[in-house]
Parts: sequence; C-alpha cells; structure tokens
Amino acid sequence: MVSLALVSWETYAQHDHGGSSNHGQEKEMSTSTISFKDKGLGEVYSNYIHLKNALVASDAMMAMNASTDLYMSLQGMKNVDEVFKVAKVAANAVSLTDQLKAFVPLSAEMMALLKNSKLTKGEVFVAFCPMANESSGAYWLSNEASIANPYFGETMRSCGSIKETIN
Repeated sequence: MVSLALVSWETYAQHDHGGSSNHGQEKEMSTSTISFKDKGLGEVYSNYIHLKNALVASDAMMAMNASTDLYMSLQGMKNVDEVFKVAKVAANAVSLTDQLKAFVPLSAEMMALLKNSKLTKGEVFVAFCPMANESSGAYWLSNEASIANPYFGETMRSCGSIKETIN
C-alpha cells in the first residue's frame, strides 16, 4: 500500500492539478510560523498540517499523499513509536473515510508528541469537535486559532473550538 501511495505521490508531484500550487504554500506557511528545536519534528508537523488541510478540503488524493509524507518523515526518528504506528495506518488508507478514521488517533499521538517537545517559534492550537468521530468527539492541531474542521470538510467547517495552546 505504501508503495502504491509513493507511486501516486510521484505522479501527483509531476503534474499541476489546479491547486497543487497551494500544496507548497500550506507547507511553507506551517514551517514559517511554527518552528521546533528538533528540525525533524518541524517536518513531521508540517506534513501533519498538510494532511489536516487536505482533509478540510475533502481531497482524498492530497490526503493520501500527505499521510505518506508524514509517515516517511517519521522514519528514523527516536521516541515516535506510537505516532509512527498510527501514521502507517493513515499512509495505507486510500479512501477519505479511512483517512478520517486514522486521523483521530494520529491527532491524539501528535498532540502528545508536541506537548513533550520544544517550540522555538509560534503556537500550536489544539481544536476539538464534539460531533466528530461518531459524536465521541475528536481533536486536531492547527497553526491558527480559527476553526477549519478536518472531520467534516466543507459541510461543517467551523464546527469546533480551541481547547488548548501549545507554546
């Protein structure tokens, strides 16, 4: 599955699919407003934000590419075993529904990872939507205090609230 995702990513990277120019801008924005003492963690977080943005846009192909990037950026890092496990599940998810299911535990593990890290610039916002995850609620991370809900995409983009700030 990961091999298939990598081939798809390479194909996607070679073509401009009307919005892929936004792909780099989103990653650039996340790395320019947030930085970590551990540069590898900065890349992981940037890939997570790209995945979140793909889910907000309800773009399954972009989500698959972003989750593969996230999984690849975790390889070789220390103390990321749990994040690595859930990132692998996300990287193997092809449908948007499976990506969203994988995003719930991925966000929880990313939160734990970031809370134990050192930010050198910016703030990370922890958002929560009580209606996500079959009304069990779910968290996600964001660079901004404004809500862009990845669990409901365009249907309920503003559903949720900021619960915590990591700085």
